Amino acid sequence: MTPQIEIQLIAAVTAAACSLIGVFLVLRKTSLLSDAISHAILPGIVLAYFWTENLNSPLLLLAAAATGVLTVALIEALGNTRLVKQDAAIALVFPALFSIGVVLISRYASGVHLDIDAVLLGDPAFSWIERVRIGGQDLGPQALWLMGVVLAVCLAFTGLFYKELKLSTFDPGLAAALGLAPAAVHYALMSLVSVVAVGAFDVVGSILVIGLMIAPPAAAWLLTDRLPVMLGLSVGIGVASAVTGYWLARVLDVSIAGSMAVMAGVLFALCFAFAPHRGLVAQARRRARQRVSFAERMLLVHLLHHEHTPEADRECRVGHLQDHLRWEKAFASRAVRAAERGGSVRRSGDRLALTESGREAAQRAMVA
Repeated sequence: MTPQIEIQLIAAVTAAACSLIGVFLVLRKTSLLSDAISHAILPGIVLAYFWTENLNSPLLLLAAAATGVLTVALIEALGNTRLVKQDAAIALVFPALFSIGVVLISRYASGVHLDIDAVLLGDPAFSWIERVRIGGQDLGPQALWLMGVVLAVCLAFTGLFYKELKLSTFDPGLAAALGLAPAAVHYALMSLVSVVAVGAFDVVGSILVIGLMIAPPAAAWLLTDRLPVMLGLSVGIGVASAVTGYWLARVLDVSIAGSMAVMAGVLFALCFAFAPHRGLVAQARRRARQRVSFAERMLLVHLLHHEHTPEADRECRVGHLQDHLRWEKAFASRAVRAAERGGSVRRSGDRLALTESGREAAQRAMVA
């Protein structure tokens, strides 16, 4: 494979892992924890590196997972005191742990690849350089193998504990009553978030990991309410963000990681605007339909009120609606057309008259 294809594969697998596990963070409304964990695990990585002096050691992943669990435990312990809220607890814990990691890197690890820029920003352009070689045979980029294993773990965890994840996410009380240990599931999930975050450091960096963990799942949530479909859509949007971000970077000659984050934001913005039920356009159309529907009921009540009265000839005309109900001409025409389509009103020139079904609908509206 060419380096271009390998970079895209690495980015796609990384985005898939982040997007898959991020769905449960979005649904649990713990998105801020992904930010906290992705930064707070830094001292664990640094300390593990000091011990092993090997950036490729699996102990870095274990140390990151342990630090992630410690971060969540500290945040929840601080929040449980009820002296501070959870968002304040997050703001207190993760900057402290992250700062310790930054100080350790600046003081003791400035001469190795584990520097602040690499940790914060990452660079997919160099992710293919480190290779896995066995018996002199090149088996591909190390990052691809690493993130492939991480993605496999995420898929296995989601598949094996799907029922527990679903119940503890939507109804932790019921999960506890059924003996499914929602607290254990929560900490296991946070541990996996830590593993995904540290695995993705070399590819996209800790800052952009947050975007890949949140933007695709948030976009998927706008498109569906079904959890299996949401998981699939989230992964698909994450992979699309990675691939389109790569080609955007190639065309514009800019940062690949930055372009991936931009495309994740663009895809979220498209879903935010045009999602079939929750999008801004759908909401605007729904409000417009509701406004016309309410105006139609007002029109029927107005016609019923003036039916068979001396003022009927004047009050039951389209032109008079603009003065009496203070409707604009275009809106009055829309309300009349809606009533005509519904068979509630007959129109003869400018004169309006209720049908039998329209009279019944007006009476029901007055009672309601």
